[in-house]
Amino acid sequence: MSIGAPEIILIIAVILLLFGAKKIPELMRGLGSGIKEFKQAAGTESEEEKKANELNNKN
Repeated sequence: MSIGAPEIILIIAVILLLFGAKKIPELMRGLGSGIKEFKQAAGTESEEEKKANELNNKN
């Protein structure tokens, strides 16, 4: 079961009704910032794991 064009249009219409056209860019900026911070945090964790593995391999 996939989402088709009518469902996407309905979702967009509901979002417009709930938040209004002026708030949507602000919401998208916030969402983008959140995703960017999440990716940075995930990347930092993997770098720390690499360093820990390097130290374990030396011993």
